[in-house]
Amino acid sequence: MKIKRLSDLIAAGQLAGQRVFIRADLNVPQDDAGRITEDTRIRASIPCIEMALKAGAAVMVTSHLGRPTEGEFRPEDSLAPVAARMGELMGREIPVVANWTDGVQVAPGQLVMLENCRLNKGEKKNNEDLARKMAALCDVFVHDAFGTAHRAEASTYGIAQFAKVACAGPLLAAEIDAISQALAQPKRPLVAIVAGSKVSTKLTILQALARNVDGLIVGGGIANTFMLAAGLKIGKSLAEPDLLGEARAVIEAMKARGAEVPIPVDVVCAKRFAADAEATVKAADAVEDDDLILDIGPKTSKILADKLAAAGTIVWNGPVGVFEFDAFAGGTEAIARAIAKSDAFSIAGGGDTLAAIAKYGIERDVSYISTGGGAFLEVLEGKTLPAFEILSKRAED
Repeated sequence: MKIKRLSDLIAAGQLAGQRVFIRADLNVPQDDAGRITEDTRIRASIPCIEMALKAGAAVMVTSHLGRPTEGEFRPEDSLAPVAARMGELMGREIPVVANWTDGVQVAPGQLVMLENCRLNKGEKKNNEDLARKMAALCDVFVHDAFGTAHRAEASTYGIAQFAKVACAGPLLAAEIDAISQALAQPKRPLVAIVAGSKVSTKLTILQALARNVDGLIVGGGIANTFMLAAGLKIGKSLAEPDLLGEARAVIEAMKARGAEVPIPVDVVCAKRFAADAEATVKAADAVEDDDLILDIGPKTSKILADKLAAAGTIVWNGPVGVFEFDAFAGGTEAIARAIAKSDAFSIAGGGDTLAAIAKYGIERDVSYISTGGGAFLEVLEGKTLPAFEILSKRAED
């Protein structure tokens, strides 16, 4: 995908003295008192800002925070705590500018934070007048918020349409590169792991991947539905019997391409859903009517680990069992360890997946960890994200 990158503009000496508008993702968690409880997104956004400042630009940065009502400011919606934390990390004062759409005073070498962009009326519906006002504030628009790349809003899409120059910041560019490497030009075999509670929430992802991957590993409640589709009993486990036809269609689509969806050969069951429930390993065809399947078994884990060891590219979205309960975490840990040991290019995304990666301490062993959430899922569905589309279009200017 051809896009303009902030690094390209800097290398060409095109940023000195320019007004640069950066759309970051600073939507961090806060406690009831408004204190930031986790600042990863703030830390991740700083390299882009520092690149622009060092190049001599006048820098404005904004983000959404929470779910404010457009046009109604409340103190809890303010980016002030974010600016304070970013200022601590960068060793500088960062003023917060309210009511900024009609003009912002910022000089080269200065950095200001523009108040929560979702307070502006028309932001979420990508109002053209608002987008044009934002574009008029800058010479260069930098999109560096992959977590919003699947939304066409005024501060993510509209401004990119109308700004003099629109480019990708280092975070967004890295996501584009990783996604292209994993899905557009993958080293084969390409193996995808898609897990979660329901087939219905990831059906379009499964269908899209079935047209492209060499192996499709399913886990969690999704695997239970596929087990049903394969004629196995699953007791009282979570599943969607009304989607058996769709599950069989995915299996057949893979088979027609000489690929497969491995069905578990053993599972870990319990009689109740609880951390202290007794865990019992059973053959996949020995599940009783009152059993809950809460993880894949050790034989299945070994089969899947071997497939991952042979992969050229791995895409991972979702733990394969109830890994929050240690008795039912073996499958997810086996998958995580196999990915960590693999020489394949690996990309992982989704909140539960990131939690599993953190639990097993394999952050450095995954080639690329996507922070995008919904945007990552839409890419797996085969959709072209609005941010990618508009930046690609503007690269032709």
